[in-house]
Amino acid sequence: MLELLEGSQAVAKAVALTRPDVVCAYPISPQTHIVEALSAMVRDGRLKNCEYINVESEFAAMSVSIGASAAGGRVYTATASQGLLYMAEAVYNAAGLKLPIVMTVANRAIGAPINIWNDQSDSLSQRDSGWLQLFAVDNQEAIDLHVIAYKIAEELSLPVMVCMDGFVLTHASDVVELPTRDQVDQFLPPIVPLEKLDLNNPRSMGMMAGPDVFTETKYLAHQTMIQAHKVIARAAGDFARTVGREAWRPVRVWGPDQEDRPARQGEIAVIGMGSVMGTTQATAIHLWEQGVKTRLITLGSYRPFPARTVREAIGSADRVVVLDRALMVGVGGVLSADVRRSMARMGIPMHSVVAGLGGRSITERSLAKTLRQARAGELGELEFMDLKQDLLSDAAAAVPAPPPVGRVAGSAGRATAGGGAPAPLANAPADQGDPAASGKGGR
Repeated sequence: MLELLEGSQAVAKAVALTRPDVVCAYPISPQTHIVEALSAMVRDGRLKNCEYINVESEFAAMSVSIGASAAGGRVYTATASQGLLYMAEAVYNAAGLKLPIVMTVANRAIGAPINIWNDQSDSLSQRDSGWLQLFAVDNQEAIDLHVIAYKIAEELSLPVMVCMDGFVLTHASDVVELPTRDQVDQFLPPIVPLEKLDLNNPRSMGMMAGPDVFTETKYLAHQTMIQAHKVIARAAGDFARTVGREAWRPVRVWGPDQEDRPARQGEIAVIGMGSVMGTTQATAIHLWEQGVKTRLITLGSYRPFPARTVREAIGSADRVVVLDRALMVGVGGVLSADVRRSMARMGIPMHSVVAGLGGRSITERSLAKTLRQARAGELGELEFMDLKQDLLSDAAAAVPAPPPVGRVAGSAGRATAGGGAPAPLANAPADQGDPAASGKGGR
């Protein structure tokens, strides 16, 4: 049945359908509406046999999730931004202990400066933690993903982040279709943990691993993550067949010609994750009519990264444009780094376009301009979409001029006027060769 629901409310209903045993909650925008809705369901008896635990911090939310999952329960929690960073130590522990926790990350920028709006820097900062990271383009995919995520997590005994763009999806109302209780029960059987704590048979978990075995534990974790590709694809396909409609996929290839095929010569492959791909699809339709041929590669799975599938989808494209919603300061786009590795030896130019940081709108006009520049060969390796040069000029004017080369001002090597930026080291010229060092985004 179709319903008009706010994204957070839809996710809460989807989570309830999975019959969680424990929900650990600490509110932080923009995920708060999800755990509030689950709280109301538990209080009113609509979500039965579930313990809702209010905790004092995000670190506690993950710590309690670890304990509940280790005891054999189906566990859910949610967080965002600084909340995810606060629980980072426990996030790594959950993966290392191979616990099938599902957590919504309502993607939000990381400060400072403080910013509550959307980009993907929070979850991507935990990309090496050992958690699977799956991304939703819209609220329908967010619903589907929370059910699929438990299937994947419990088969692999690994934790899963379901990532959805904060505010853009969590606070947006849309017409969605929830699976029925019978469909979810058919797809997702009761949890049967591979290992669990038992009071009648006490044992230890998470004990110290010395140098003699630590490398092997990481190797096994890596191999499990590689195996996850097949499990993710199978779970997504099984869910679509169960509900009888199109559902979330780990990689989706689309073009305005409606052909699901790799990119060809004369086309640009555009790669991205999350809600930006909806705007990009609308842009691609208009550009196609103007001769700017595009093929969209939407990544639903970021960890594990589907390198071979991405490489196949790029095909023989003239160029690749990656829409980066998170920045490695001093390096470039986060997603681009993974795409670049998957493109090794393909010989196709790739352009990283950092866009929408801190919730800045990514408009069809800006996307169209960027893709036209790509078609004309006018993009650098690293670009910042809609960069405001007037703000950069004002910021540059406010920074005290560094002392002459060969002098280091101040006893601590800092410019003395107003405690400004560190002075450059003597005989250390600026890097003129790195495209990322250019104030023009690599041109």
